[in-house]
Amino acid sequence: MDLSSKLLSNAVDEISKLPGIGKSTALRLALHLVNKEEGDIDNLLKSIKELKRSVLFCDRCKSLSDSKICNICASPNRNPKILCVVEDIRDVMAIENTAQFKGLYHVLGGKISPVDGIGPNQLNIDSLIERVNKEEILEIIFALSATMEGDTTNYYIYKKIKKDGIKFSTIARGVSVGDNLEYTDEITLGRSIIKRIPFEQSST
Repeated sequence: MDLSSKLLSNAVDEISKLPGIGKSTALRLALHLVNKEEGDIDNLLKSIKELKRSVLFCDRCKSLSDSKICNICASPNRNPKILCVVEDIRDVMAIENTAQFKGLYHVLGGKISPVDGIGPNQLNIDSLIERVNKEEILEIIFALSATMEGDTTNYYIYKKIKKDGIKFSTIARGVSVGDNLEYTDEITLGRSIIKRIPFEQSST
């Protein structure tokens, strides 16, 4: 992309490195920033630097947090006996937006995908098993993407943890096969949480 300003071109190149942002969108964002007050730009840069420097992973659920224990895990209004297993914080945000789930989460940090070189040891599965052994968990809800990799991860965790006293369920397939939770509308996702089904029946 030939631009009249090398400085603008450099900014577009850097912005376009962000996921899901092409050159045209990067140019639109760069031009927007040019027209912003310098104080606004300073605040943006400061927040990004603070995010990179200070954000933590919750000791309990492995989601992003400002402290050792995130706000969701620390809330007295959540049911600690129900655990929803998700891929990443975007899925936590998507489910939270439905206002239909009042349990806790466990963020795996991805899903098992041999093609991409991602195995169980690279995910937060051991810490999930440790939580189940330490905490009084009555139900585990699998809320991974409705893909082959998601189903494989569900089954792996189920076989690793399966024991008496724990109910395993999965979100209803109102979420289309192959879809990511973050792109599912709130009503559909909320209904799939409410109408979750026993995990053992999900593969039949």
